[in-house]
Amino acid sequence: MARKRYKYAFTRKKHTKGGKLSSILAFASFLLFVGSAICSMMMGGKGGLYLGAAGFIAIGFSVYGFILGLKSFSEENRNVLYSKVGAVANGLLTVLWITMFLIGIG
Repeated sequence: MARKRYKYAFTRKKHTKGGKLSSILAFASFLLFVGSAICSMMMGGKGGLYLGAAGFIAIGFSVYGFILGLKSFSEENRNVLYSKVGAVANGLLTVLWITMFLIGIG
């Protein structure tokens, strides 16, 4: 008895544009976090206005990246890997930044 051979065709799906931008914004926010933490340690916790402004910009990046990541799931016939990575990373970074902000106020 002959075996049935199945033929599968895999199409290469492009990544979502919103997912790519979401991942880039997560990376930028993470770099700002690491840079701000290093600068704050070098200055003995007296970073002042510039590190606070960098933190607020990074919060904006992570919130906007999270929204973009969620919106990019609706793009049809696209690979959503970067959307998943961007949405999760930006969600975690947003929580991290807000936690750091609340610790700084307290």
